[in-house]
Amino acid sequence: MNAITNLGKYIYAIPFAIFGIMHLMNADAMAGMAPFGGAIMVYITGVALLAAAVSIVIGKLDKLAALLLGLMLLIFALSIHLPGVTSGDEAKMMSSMPSLLKDLALAGAAWMYAGMAKDNAVVG
Repeated sequence: MNAITNLGKYIYAIPFAIFGIMHLMNADAMAGMAPFGGAIMVYITGVALLAAAVSIVIGKLDKLAALLLGLMLLIFALSIHLPGVTSGDEAKMMSSMPSLLKDLALAGAAWMYAGMAKDNAVVG
């Protein structure tokens, strides 16, 4: 069973590494979605996503990384996707709802991971 749960952290981290790389490669295209700061904010979040993925994979400061990752995903859900869901435009709502739910689910999973992380160096 430990082999499966250990594999889970890698499976969880891989999409965040890919999301981070995509943010860095497509910052200008994504800048229109960023509510604060445009392209610079996309670069910052790209680096944060990559840092969280690396931290989770190597198991160093992974509790702190998972807590911050969950917070960032919650901010994404509320600032980027929730306005589309509550816009009153049915087409926009239908395209924003899956992203809102994905970010909420991933935030919850990040916080569950943080609860089980062994590196308590910064966050006890």
